[in-house]
Amino acid sequence: MSISKEDLDEIRADLTLRRNKLLEMVKNQLKSDISLDRNEMADENDLASSEYLLSFELRIRDREKYLLRKIEDALERLDTGDFGVCESCGEDIAVPRLKARPVTTMCIRCKEEQERKEKEYVDN
Repeated sequence: MSISKEDLDEIRADLTLRRNKLLEMVKNQLKSDISLDRNEMADENDLASSEYLLSFELRIRDREKYLLRKIEDALERLDTGDFGVCESCGEDIAVPRLKARPVTTMCIRCKEEQERKEKEYVDN
């Protein structure tokens, strides 16, 4: 692999910082109650708005959980020496791409191909 130890250390520090920030945010969110008390809603519009906000909050939490899993996976790949290798073609992922998006598992060429196929599938 063509990535230096310094770059790997920088990426590990970035991933660790991102993980810690996410965990802190989740910890703070757990302290707040996101449940709805239908008895406190003045009318159907209040209830609908509150349900929409609750749904939005839960979607955000799902995205955070997904990102946390991707960060943990990237840290594990760093530990096992598999970090920076495209899961699709097996080639090295460019260092600038890894620094910009350290959770990536694909080189830019394979990712673009995947997105093109997904777009074709959606368009048909």
